[in-house]
Amino acid sequence: MKRILKIVAVGLGLVLVFAVGFVRLPYYAIGPGPADEVTPLIRVGGGEPTYPPSGKLIMTTVSFYQVTALQALRAWADPNLALVADEVLYPPGLDRATEDQRARSQMDQSKIDAAMVVLTELEGYPESRGTGALIEQTFPGCPADGELFSGDLILAIDGEQVDDRAEASDLIGEAPAHGQLDFRIRAAGETHDVEVTKRRCGGSEDPLVGVSLVDNFPFPIEISSGNVGGPSAGLMFSLGLYDLLTPGDLTAGRTIAGTGTITPDGQVGPIGGITDKVVAAERVGARVFLVPKENMAALADIDTGSMQLIEVASFDDAVEALRRTAS
Repeated sequence: MKRILKIVAVGLGLVLVFAVGFVRLPYYAIGPGPADEVTPLIRVGGGEPTYPPSGKLIMTTVSFYQVTALQALRAWADPNLALVADEVLYPPGLDRATEDQRARSQMDQSKIDAAMVVLTELEGYPESRGTGALIEQTFPGCPADGELFSGDLILAIDGEQVDDRAEASDLIGEAPAHGQLDFRIRAAGETHDVEVTKRRCGGSEDPLVGVSLVDNFPFPIEISSGNVGGPSAGLMFSLGLYDLLTPGDLTAGRTIAGTGTITPDGQVGPIGGITDKVVAAERVGARVFLVPKENMAALADIDTGSMQLIEVASFDDAVEALRRTAS
């Protein structure tokens, strides 16, 4: 009898250990994520001269992972981590795959917007442009959602070559209501066809495809982001590309971190997880941290030691501030 009780006790103990250490709870730990240098992530083609900086421009991130009971205890004891219920990250009614795809799409859009800001400064974009029309974004609930993606290059529509954004817009607009359009797309170095049928969406009375288009870039620009999603690297991507394409050096040998969304006209928007991103910047030894204007109040009581916080509302603000503080 004692032997049986001992076996049962050991079995229950193993089950408990397994539950504590391996069974995932409906909670996530959120905290500072990787802080990556952006210049090595940017590739510029077409024989364009580049001017690598002497310092580093760093994009900061927030990381999160689903916890076990043991990990939850560790997160609770760590001042740099917070526990949140899974519905905070993945709202009811939206599956995780859809949310992850949306985050990747936001990241792709931020790369295009960052490149648009820089090319407008340098090339007179869109007067100087390549052939085709780039998809800047697709709109949720519209026919293009899930079929076409940010960064896709439209080469032709219904067999007609597309030279620029205006031609693509005209061909889409002239297509019959509820008509099917055949898009010839280049993405990730491959060409393929996508069929999309126009219909009403987004509150519009007219049938739409549901895309926002921009002119193709005058030379190839690629920005890698790995598994990082969301739009908050837009500012740092734009600064990294600008510093790479222009003589001079915004970094002046410094490690400069930052965060913020970017719009095509260069406005910097707020992001989530600002305090976590400050911690991430401190961990890599950043001397300067660029903060979106609307996030600055959240850092009023944060001690950043020798790291200087600089408030920015636009791309131009950021460039001016880095030049001003370079000495």
